[in-house]
Amino acid sequence: MPDRGLGRQPVTFMNLKTFRGGRVLPAFAPFLLLLGFGCSHEAAHQALTEGSGPDAAASQAPIKYTAIPDTNATELIEKYRLVSDYLSKELGVPFEYVPTVDYGAAYELFKSGDAMLAWFGGLTGVQAVAAVPGARMIAQGKVDPAFKSYFIVNGDVPLQASESFPLGLKGLTFTFGANQSTSGRLMPEYYIREHTQMSPEEFFGMPNAFSNAHDATAKLVEAGTFQAGALNYQTYDGMVAKGTLDPNKCRVVWTTPPYPDYNWTAHPALDGKYGAGFIDRLQQALVSVTDPILLEALQRKDGLIKAKNEDFESIRKLAVELEFL
Repeated sequence: MPDRGLGRQPVTFMNLKTFRGGRVLPAFAPFLLLLGFGCSHEAAHQALTEGSGPDAAASQAPIKYTAIPDTNATELIEKYRLVSDYLSKELGVPFEYVPTVDYGAAYELFKSGDAMLAWFGGLTGVQAVAAVPGARMIAQGKVDPAFKSYFIVNGDVPLQASESFPLGLKGLTFTFGANQSTSGRLMPEYYIREHTQMSPEEFFGMPNAFSNAHDATAKLVEAGTFQAGALNYQTYDGMVAKGTLDPNKCRVVWTTPPYPDYNWTAHPALDGKYGAGFIDRLQQALVSVTDPILLEALQRKDGLIKAKNEDFESIRKLAVELEFL
């Protein structure tokens, strides 16, 4: 996965097309089985590795999953504890959330198979699918096919909201979110280049800066550490609704056109380990969630819908064009 500061790379938009997740054996049984007491080696192996019922499921090694840390990491740990409990109950296999320090770490966990399921952004999702043949994007929020980014400014910046790209951002101090974020980097970068014919470094007159999380972007701009930034619209709206962000001190000046974003991506090894159709069962478990508390934990209060790799083709093409893939 490339990790590049694109402001230092010449990018052309000449060819770029615009576009708008039985019984438990007694302790001595394995030795009897291996000694050949009434069963073959294959049957012994099956009895040792499969089992059935809740006790056997609880004794299995957990399916580890991860998520890009696009907001407060401590909050994510608490939220995903509920998700783990739900998936474990629905699928009869224990699930365990593995927190990561950045987007790249989440991608590497999935690529290596140390995480078999991941909540990715659009960009990290297409990077993961490209790196792991057979990986499937299986679910996304109902809001995700038409996601948006906000361009925001500090309250003291004399720039008002408009329907057209705010060229008045030129020369301001500016921060992206995470380097590999779709809504906090890829799409803001694309629109800056499209509307100004300049790289972000040229347009803002400074090296690219990264806050590493959407909520951090909002708070840095609110505090005046940076005069402007770009972030996930849901994070901004959620912070304002909770009273943790003052919309007068951190104002939205432009909203991007819609694009596809977040998704749950499943590793193909799941079907190999748990049987054909397991990924489909996992997909169904995710899209069947209706409990408001669990949907809040999944960060998609309006619910989840099925997704497929082809839904993110526009993001894949843009990632290739901008050398993120």
